[in-house]
Amino acid sequence: MVLRDRRQRLPPKEVTARAARFFRGMADPTRLRILVALAQESTCVGDLCILLSMEQSAVSHQLRLLRELRLVSAQRRGRHMVYSLEDDHVLQLVQGAVAHASHSPCRG
Repeated sequence: MVLRDRRQRLPPKEVTARAARFFRGMADPTRLRILVALAQESTCVGDLCILLSMEQSAVSHQLRLLRELRLVSAQRRGRHMVYSLEDDHVLQLVQGAVAHASHSPCRG
């Protein structure tokens, strides 16, 4: 394949920049643990605090960042905000990252 053809098939720089921000959001171990917990089931902040043994302020801060990155969404249920993964793309990436890490020890 000619390089010109390959270049035309590359996504626009804006798309790769958004994807990089997405991966930076997942690159933090705390945020990834939150995403893994939400991949199992939609959860309120209080339950995430218990699951992850974290303070509410820390969980809320991370959730705010994840919402800004459009990795999670929130829905009010009564007095609580219930958080879930934004969509199936996020679910697939979280599951894939965990599966890959479970079967592929880091080298070097």
